[in-house]
Amino acid sequence: MTTATDTGTGTYTPRPGAAPLLRMITAQAALETRMLLRNGEQLLLTVVIPTLLLVLFSSVDVVDTGAGKSVDFLAPGILALAVMSTAFTGQAIATGFERRYGVLKRLASSPLPRWGLMAAKTASVLVTEILQVILLTVIAFALGWSPHGNPLAVLLLLVLGTAAFSGLGLLMAGTLKAEATLAAANLVFLLLLVGGGVIVPLDKFGGAQDVLGLLPVSALSEGLRDVLQHGAGTPWGDLGILGVWAVLGLAAAGRFFRWE
Repeated sequence: MTTATDTGTGTYTPRPGAAPLLRMITAQAALETRMLLRNGEQLLLTVVIPTLLLVLFSSVDVVDTGAGKSVDFLAPGILALAVMSTAFTGQAIATGFERRYGVLKRLASSPLPRWGLMAAKTASVLVTEILQVILLTVIAFALGWSPHGNPLAVLLLLVLGTAAFSGLGLLMAGTLKAEATLAAANLVFLLLLVGGGVIVPLDKFGGAQDVLGLLPVSALSEGLRDVLQHGAGTPWGDLGILGVWAVLGLAAAGRFFRWE
């Protein structure tokens, strides 16, 4: 057992105090990631559902996805769904219950600053998304996916989409009660799955297409589809929509988030 030793100058070994900030954020991010990967409900939401939807709708001709292979249309939308399920739905529910049980209040009193905790949560989301993208990409290739386009444009879309959904998820978790967050986050997930251009093309919604196109999941789905399916250049319009959602969501979360 290590004991404190007086060196004769009033200092002690080991030296008391908080760990370096980067080490604290890294440790918290690793903990957040392990907790998420051990949560069966979260794995269902972030991994199982997107995978089943990709395999099912790519194999069975249920939705008219236009000319070409169904998987070429579906894969970008499922990638967008994966980002939404992790950065918005999963994070909102987990953070909402952490707030209810007083976990956030206790963490806020630790040496880790509040912005450091948010950074750790964001890092955990990014790690989970990387695993999702790898898994879904492998499955899509096995189903015959033939992606095109600039990988940097895809990366930019995914990063901005993550920022937008993270801000909205934290805003919901920090303002609503945990039970309300659970219900609202799952409801929004289902509504955006149906009406966000993930599986059903937006042109199937007639006059509502322009309005639905302003949703973050629609912008992410359509942007990824333009690049990966059609080989288009940087989709500045979709990036602009995601950028606005990201700024508004993160600003509102920072302003209205309640820690207890």
